[in-house]
Amino acid sequence: MADQIPLYPVRSAGAAGHKRAAYYSAAGPGPGADRRGRYQLEDESAHLDEMPLMMSEEGFENDESDYHTLPRARIERRKSGLEWFVCGGWKFLCSSCCDWLINICHRKKELKARTVWLGCPEKSEEKYPRNSIKNQKYNVFTFIPGVLYEQFKFFLNLYFLVVSCSQFVPALKIGYLYTYWAPLGFVLAVTITREAIDEFRRFQRDKEVNSQLYSKLTVRGKVQVKSSDIQVGDLIIVEKNQRIPSDMVFLRTSEKAGSCFIRTDQLDGETDWKLKVAVSCTQRLPALGDLFSIRAYVYAQKPQLDIHSFEGTFTREDSDPPIHESLSIENTLWASTIVASGTVIGVVIYTGKETRSVMNTSNPKNKIGLLDLELNQLTKALFLALVVLSVVMVTLQGFAGPWYRNLFRFLLLFSYIIPISLRVNLDMGKAAYGWMIMKDENIPGTVVRTSTIPEELGRLVYLLTDKTGTLTQNEMTFRRLHLGTVSYGADTMDEIQTHVLSSYAQVHPQTGGNNPSSTPPRRAQSSTPKVRKSVSSRVHEAVKAIALCHNVTPVYESQAGVTGETESAEADQDFSDENRTYQASSPDEVALVRWTESVGLTLVSRDLTSMQLKTPGGQVLTYCILQVFPFTSESKRMGIIVRDESTAEITFYMKGADVAMSSIVQYNDWLEEECGNMAREGLRTLVVAKKALTEEQYQDFESRYSQAKLSIHDRVLKVAAVVESLERELELLCLTGVEDQLQADVRPTLEMLRNAGIKIWMLTGDKLETATCIAKSSHLVSRTQDIHIFRPVTSRGEAHLELNAFRRKHDCALVISGDSLEVCLKYYEHELVELACQCPAVVCCRCSPTQKAHIVTLLRQHTGRRTCAIGDGGNDVSMIQAADCGIGIEGKEGKQASLAADFSITQFRHVGRLLMVHGRNSYKRSAALGQFVMHRGLIISTMQAVFSSVFYFASVPLYQGFLMVGYATIYTMFPVFSLVLDQDVKPEMAILYPELYKDLTKGRSLSFKTFLIWVLISIYQGGILMFGALVLFEAEFVHVVAISFTALVLTELLMVALTIRTWHWLMVVAEFLSLGCYVASLAFLNEYFGIGRVSFGAFLDVAFITTVPFLWKVSAITVVSCLPLYVLKYLKRKLSPPSYSKLSS
Repeated sequence: MADQIPLYPVRSAGAAGHKRAAYYSAAGPGPGADRRGRYQLEDESAHLDEMPLMMSEEGFENDESDYHTLPRARIERRKSGLEWFVCGGWKFLCSSCCDWLINICHRKKELKARTVWLGCPEKSEEKYPRNSIKNQKYNVFTFIPGVLYEQFKFFLNLYFLVVSCSQFVPALKIGYLYTYWAPLGFVLAVTITREAIDEFRRFQRDKEVNSQLYSKLTVRGKVQVKSSDIQVGDLIIVEKNQRIPSDMVFLRTSEKAGSCFIRTDQLDGETDWKLKVAVSCTQRLPALGDLFSIRAYVYAQKPQLDIHSFEGTFTREDSDPPIHESLSIENTLWASTIVASGTVIGVVIYTGKETRSVMNTSNPKNKIGLLDLELNQLTKALFLALVVLSVVMVTLQGFAGPWYRNLFRFLLLFSYIIPISLRVNLDMGKAAYGWMIMKDENIPGTVVRTSTIPEELGRLVYLLTDKTGTLTQNEMTFRRLHLGTVSYGADTMDEIQTHVLSSYAQVHPQTGGNNPSSTPPRRAQSSTPKVRKSVSSRVHEAVKAIALCHNVTPVYESQAGVTGETESAEADQDFSDENRTYQASSPDEVALVRWTESVGLTLVSRDLTSMQLKTPGGQVLTYCILQVFPFTSESKRMGIIVRDESTAEITFYMKGADVAMSSIVQYNDWLEEECGNMAREGLRTLVVAKKALTEEQYQDFESRYSQAKLSIHDRVLKVAAVVESLERELELLCLTGVEDQLQADVRPTLEMLRNAGIKIWMLTGDKLETATCIAKSSHLVSRTQDIHIFRPVTSRGEAHLELNAFRRKHDCALVISGDSLEVCLKYYEHELVELACQCPAVVCCRCSPTQKAHIVTLLRQHTGRRTCAIGDGGNDVSMIQAADCGIGIEGKEGKQASLAADFSITQFRHVGRLLMVHGRNSYKRSAALGQFVMHRGLIISTMQAVFSSVFYFASVPLYQGFLMVGYATIYTMFPVFSLVLDQDVKPEMAILYPELYKDLTKGRSLSFKTFLIWVLISIYQGGILMFGALVLFEAEFVHVVAISFTALVLTELLMVALTIRTWHWLMVVAEFLSLGCYVASLAFLNEYFGIGRVSFGAFLDVAFITTVPFLWKVSAITVVSCLPLYVLKYLKRKLSPPSYSKLSS
């Protein structure tokens, strides 16, 4: 249809007609092709598709006059060839050439489906990848080049490399080599060491995993084999609590039931156990060795990303007739999961790079903070200043002699304008902030995993959060049971208990113990005429359905604590309540089964084929499980067919989301309304229904179902079609409501973040109703705000109209589902993001993990603002890695998110302090530190410029060797670095007034304005110091170096004192320590304090330093250079105080 028509203003009807005609003639055999005739007319919808989104309805009639109502519409004209090349085209060309080269050198192998013979790796048709895990970034050859590239990618470091290399040219040599190479070498040594340690740790982790030993089954018996030597087709034995080394099909297990549990928290972030089923053909074989006596193979689909699906078949050829079994996800054991019960034997189908876990890991990109990028821009500006200054100097010389050599010497002399210590100081600062965050007692358990971006925490504008487990606790409690005419809440649960008790007492009058022959009363009951059921029997039916329709397995911890035995000690029939725990794939199901236990119907055991319930009277009822239809995100429901052992009745139970179930159950007038009511209370709803089946109906269904499961093409669709034939006219039993409680202090934290000017978006995979009610209950959307629920849209026209409807709303929160979002982003990406960004809050429900990451990326690209993603499960990892700053919460769903994040916290409420206090401080301190280090370089360069001007523009260095190195390190390093301890307001104040955080997002602490102020200060001070030294010391001209340098060091120490806002005892120590170091060094380094060193024969006489004139002249120069700044600062605080000073006073 109207897929790719750009949103440009309709310039003229003719042009529009052309564009349309050209497009529709090119339309392929899509949904639009058959309606081509309709669109060739100048009809309304075609006109609508070409029009931009309007503010007003009249806009549809006007042509382009209304186009300006688009907020900041960005209509970019195409740039001409040369302009395009200069403005970034060259980058594009380079990167595409590189990609092309890489593709040629490193062709990706096409992934194919495969046939794997059991125990015969040599029979495989092609070469499969090695089963080794490799998380290293570099190898032996690429390490040094790789690390150096990462470093010299920054303009700053590249500049220093060039300057240092120039010192090898004799004509350009200015001082000692070490003055240039020592700082550069230090920076590189630190970086390379840090990378090498990280790389070595990765190597060790990989080696440990790759060299784990597994038992491999061969014709000669068991052999030990390394994980990295496992091949496709091998039969591998995995013990309990061992990691599964590669993707396998589950052939047999030591468990009697023919099934086992595995833990998948390393794969999908979920902490519950998953039940896996062995292929029945191989599980039935009498002994292990028989796996070699049969001729069998597994057909497996090509390797894929999806960890929740698998299609394959198992075929045994040597039986008559050949046995075919269909394989699905429950027959697989994926790599990186852990066996939780029993010993398993599997056949390897995918190894190494083709395993699901490796295919799902994305390489995390190196995150670079905004502050680093801004400083990189400023260094470029400084470089320009450096070039200009050098050219001016050479011009003033009158281009005499070898002027280009002089130009280069001037460039080197003034190279201190760009301080190399900038990176060292900032990196050390970042490490210090990380340490402070981890040591903060108010947010215990916080871990900083990426030390390069603590300042980002102070610049956030968008916070994207997950719902389940992040804002909520992921702990479910059963709150409400609704039967249509009667509803039970928390306070009336005891009534349900009485109903359940009475119904079982009626059915089994005084049957002793385990006596399943309790059929007579049952018959008596069914012979009654079919009147409306009593409330008691309806409650009983509902509770029984909830107790049977689930995927929960009770697991018993063995009392003796014997770990070798199987955990589910069914042999002892030790069904005591104390040591029973329930395992299921979702906490909702466990909550439901726990509730049936509390009202008297207890699930005591379950295996693949049967389930046992214990009645309030202590009797055990056995049900045979005939089929299970697991829950999927597409079907949104799960079903089970069971046969009651005592009565042989077959029943099909089903439960699921109201959207999926409302069309399946019989007509009723209350379901929709009640679901709405429960959702408004913040409960998660499930609809439970049943259908009785006769033996004939079931046999017919089963034959069709097993046929569909064996098909190789469109298996999913065929199976779904067969199951759907059952899902008709089900009897509605009840509606359940389960509550997911909010985490501690979620409301005040969200309130604080909102006041700090941070816009919060909630991205969740949950239902629209649940997401909306959590948004209200957590005060993500304030009480007074309207909520605009974006109607489901499927086509471009619908999206257009719906966006227009949304545009007329003001100050209301947006709730949109994943499918509608996908449609809008396809056609109106820019408009949607623009509108959503104006909302106070946005809730996206039914989002897939990739959609979450996509939304984060869109926000970053469209707004250019800093984003932060926070989540707790494996499904949030991609979103956390896509954001500028990722925060992971160690939650119920495992540690996967917290390991992938830049910062890991233990509770959502810690975010407040992390941003308001630590983020704010890190940014303000780094900004001050960066600018001060630049000022330190600028002031000495100004002095050099003045010195050269006085001495007839000679390119002679003012300060030699160690003085320059000492100036940037031992004399001023400690006080300057102590700026990382500075704070403008106390942490309590920063949390009390989150509005202070708002100022930071404008980036005023470090901008060209503040930078220019520092440049002016440097020029003023450098000029005063040098001219002062020359004017006051005409008699003792040889002592100029000593005098100006002493004044310079004092000035720097005083300037640090001027910049500090809150004193810390360590700052005072640093100031005096540096002064002490300088005074002590005056005695030792006397040969440096003379112009041009020994050539002028000027050695420093200690006698001169101790004279009164020296002291008062130095003091005078220092006072003149610093006092005006102190006065200015005082006046500024009096006349226009910054926002924080009003609080700290």
